[in-house]
Amino acid sequence: MIPYGRQDISQADIDAVVRVLKSDFLTQGSAIPSFEKAVSLYSQAHHAIAVNSATSALHIACLALGLGPGDQLWTSPTTFVASANCARYCGATVDFVDIDPNTYNLSVELLAEKLRQAEKLGNLPKIVMPIHLCGQSSDMAGIYALSQQYGFKIIEDASHAIGGKYKDKPVGSCQFSDIAVFSFHPVKIITTGEGGMALTNDSELADRMRQLSTHGITNNPEVMHPRPDNEIWNYQQTLLGFNFRMTDIQAALGESQMSRLDEFVDRRHLLAQRYDENLADLPIQLPWQHPDCHSSYHLYPIRLELNEIKKTQREVYDLLREASILTNLHYIPVYRHPYYESMGFKRDYCREAEEYFRQALSIPLYFGMSEDQQELVISSLTQVLQT
Repeated sequence: MIPYGRQDISQADIDAVVRVLKSDFLTQGSAIPSFEKAVSLYSQAHHAIAVNSATSALHIACLALGLGPGDQLWTSPTTFVASANCARYCGATVDFVDIDPNTYNLSVELLAEKLRQAEKLGNLPKIVMPIHLCGQSSDMAGIYALSQQYGFKIIEDASHAIGGKYKDKPVGSCQFSDIAVFSFHPVKIITTGEGGMALTNDSELADRMRQLSTHGITNNPEVMHPRPDNEIWNYQQTLLGFNFRMTDIQAALGESQMSRLDEFVDRRHLLAQRYDENLADLPIQLPWQHPDCHSSYHLYPIRLELNEIKKTQREVYDLLREASILTNLHYIPVYRHPYYESMGFKRDYCREAEEYFRQALSIPLYFGMSEDQQELVISSLTQVLQT
């Protein structure tokens, strides 16, 4: 079977993890700040906070920006459910802005229209969360301009996009956002097994997210509350936080993987280019890349021209699986899940997202994919679509 994605673990990665396993600290040692520094330097953000998942990073990002009951977060419907769930964890409500039909990212034009209507109703969002789907950045300059007009904060869900660029700056630099979040799940560009990271250029946000990720505990004398001198107070819990910490084992793997990040992205671009060239004549729509963006190519989604191939999306999916090609769907619109349907969301709430959902399949793309494996994907897909 050829999976749609998988990690690539080198001997250097294994050696880095073994060094931690033989050290005095398996968690909360020197590997975590070293990994955070590597990511912040690469991404050109001032602060980086490593946590146990991108979901946790999104959660503390929302809390750090003060999201709570009575507030709204707007995001794209074409994403993993964590992008919306993080707002629900804070007691806030969620709404969705339809996608651009070319990039599949949140549409800036539709966001502007929705904001105009919300302003009239006194119902503006506190946070807008664009998703960098498949590794291609959203139009962050356009979203930032709207944030200046309407006063919302921005969290970039860049879970797919470490190693990508927007307007020649690394994704994660927070040039046009308050916070950006990366994922290090095994199928992402680099991995820590499970893990995530929140990046920001705001030192107060960074301090708050770091404290939220470790039970709300601080050992900073400047924020600790006064206590008698004869009592030992080398730390205090000053707010309600969570145990979202990353381990040194994970961080060591992550820092080792960072040394190959550009190599990973370059290989994905080469594979994507081969797909572009070999699939161009099939009845499918290939992923379009905006000239302002350099995608990390976490995913390679195709859109089936269903009227031409005379097969359903499910039939193509099943036939490829029979040929040992494991495709996937990224994503079911979030509001179509039963949890969100119970809040009143209906089918076709976002027209473009629904069209994408009915037509899209992510075909295999990962660093270790061989030319023979890719040729099998190409030949199998060609046979399925032309018979």
